[in-house]
Amino acid sequence: MLILEDYLLLTLDDVTGRAVVDASYREQVAAGALLVELALLGRADLAGDGEGGRVGRIVVRDVTPTGDVLLDEALDVVRAKEGSRPKALVAPIARLRPATRAVASLADRGVLRREEGRVLGIFPTTRWPAADSRHEDAVRADLRRVLVDGGEPDRRTASLVAILAATGQAGRVLAAGAERDAAAGHPEEWTAARRAAVDRRATEVARGSWASEAVRAYVDEVAAAILVGSTVAATTAATAG
Repeated sequence: MLILEDYLLLTLDDVTGRAVVDASYREQVAAGALLVELALLGRADLAGDGEGGRVGRIVVRDVTPTGDVLLDEALDVVRAKEGSRPKALVAPIARLRPATRAVASLADRGVLRREEGRVLGIFPTTRWPAADSRHEDAVRADLRRVLVDGGEPDRRTASLVAILAATGQAGRVLAAGAERDAAAGHPEEWTAARRAAVDRRATEVARGSWASEAVRAYVDEVAAAILVGSTVAATTAATAG
């Protein structure tokens, strides 16, 4: 599974198939997740001293295909825009509609279920309830270990946490999972204070020593670009309303 796919599973309600968080900037978050994964795979990095005066600019370290269509398309964008700041790549990768395509792929693989319907009997809509939640349950358990129990994350989990921290969604995602468990007869109280504590822990993990200084700087830039995207989306929605 891609980090992007983990993020999408966490932010979709298993029963209703609807997003449990603001989905208006989901493509930007997806683009950021692909950029982060390329860094973890050693495909992309930030240039350092002695690399042609491009310190802090994105550089391709390995052009070998990853074998995943979305990652390879994102890598093509990075190669075409090598020398840019990482945040400048979020928008062009978002235009590839990675979130939309990843959700459809998860359905094709039997992880989600596609449910077509209409709002008010007129407007077509698609929902994506869980068909097989085993992988998502494992991801949630690992997040809980890190964000609630204080465990140390591996690089992949820390990357996912960094994305959730950038979007302020860590507490909401874990609370949503608890609500699902409560409906299944396993109640657990998640107050606003508890969600806020998880968000603080997520920020702490994102700033930790789980990756090299260059990769953390890279992730920070991508996170900042995601935040800009979320702010623009929220402002646009408020203006339209």
